[in-house]
Amino acid sequence: MSKRILVAAHNHPSLHPGGTEIFAHDLFRAYQREGHEALFLGATNQIHREARPGTSFQSIGSAGDEILLWSGHFDRFFMSQIDLYGVVPDIAELLREFRPDVVHLHHLLLLGAEFPHIVRRTLPDCRIVMTLHDYYPICHHDGLMVRTGSKELCHQASPDRCHACFKDIPLDRFALRERHLKALLSTVDHFVSPSAFLRDRFVRWGLDEDRISVIPNGIPHRNAGARRELLQDGRPVFGYFGNLNPWKGVTVLLDAARQLLADGLDFELRVHGGAPFQKEAFLDEINRRFSETAESVQSRGPYRREDIGDLVAAVDCTIVPSVWWENAPLVIQEAQAQGRPVIASNIGGMAEMIEHGVNGLTVPPNDSRALAAVMRRILEQPNLLRQYSENARRPDDIDTTARRYLKRMETVQVQA
Repeated sequence: MSKRILVAAHNHPSLHPGGTEIFAHDLFRAYQREGHEALFLGATNQIHREARPGTSFQSIGSAGDEILLWSGHFDRFFMSQIDLYGVVPDIAELLREFRPDVVHLHHLLLLGAEFPHIVRRTLPDCRIVMTLHDYYPICHHDGLMVRTGSKELCHQASPDRCHACFKDIPLDRFALRERHLKALLSTVDHFVSPSAFLRDRFVRWGLDEDRISVIPNGIPHRNAGARRELLQDGRPVFGYFGNLNPWKGVTVLLDAARQLLADGLDFELRVHGGAPFQKEAFLDEINRRFSETAESVQSRGPYRREDIGDLVAAVDCTIVPSVWWENAPLVIQEAQAQGRPVIASNIGGMAEMIEHGVNGLTVPPNDSRALAAVMRRILEQPNLLRQYSENARRPDDIDTTARRYLKRMETVQVQA
């Protein structure tokens, strides 16, 4: 039976091509291909769009099935809308007009933690499903669960530990934040996590384990161009794909490359990605490292999402050196879909996707020597690439993932 599904995310991939926005939009299109009426709602702010007086909504695309919610007044600490009098009536009107059977929420940023409550109050019989993509409700540090001072991984949040990271914020406000978010999330009928690791984190935080299913992310089927054979150029070509920021581990990767070059090893490393909204100090640090490794490391800049399949297929091995608990990096799925081995940090959802010595290699995070050691292993035993390639774990296509979500939606009980 055909459903009306509202897919809501904290931005639109054409404005901010992050993994969550890309997956949410891919799933939206897959719902339509499955015969359902779907509407995509992406929230944005002054970083990407200016406000238009008189309405909270802006158009994007030409088909009329995608809109933007302008959210310029947002409290990032409580993940809440400040201008509720301006936003709530518009959201309620949209809900009454579209009348979705299911609201599939992908984030609280910009949309606001109140969003599920607005849905429930406006459409009491609507099912509310939320995919958990990161740790924002748990961690005020941009959802990273990394300590602000020592940069060590945080294994469990608490008001005391959070206050230790943000000493200018009183401890009782962290306790209030936790109660606030848990109360508003209680309106969600069912949660989905792309990894068992992320699910376990939210269960430890206090969500009911019976209300969280694990459904791995899927990716669109891609027809890559002329596929490059492994080791076609005689020397291994490594690749990095993603934004350049302190948490993606690109400095660790460049340090590892510098160590290998100092030992006279021959390889190529292609770094694909831009560094939007980064501080000058970080940009200077990155540029310095690029200059020190220029003989073998290429900074290739940002790329279009539709090119990712060809770019991944053009390297022998993809490296994902993130230093935080990544949940389900799309780049790992893209690489495995192309039969490309992956070197990844052995934490979070990454450790579920790559098994050491089977379909790639894993290393401790933030350890350039360890990363250099496994890259050296590939350089000295290049036939390992073929072995790992044969064991690649190809992800589901996005249409299969959509059918899994739809099946789960059929069993979701609306919260009383």
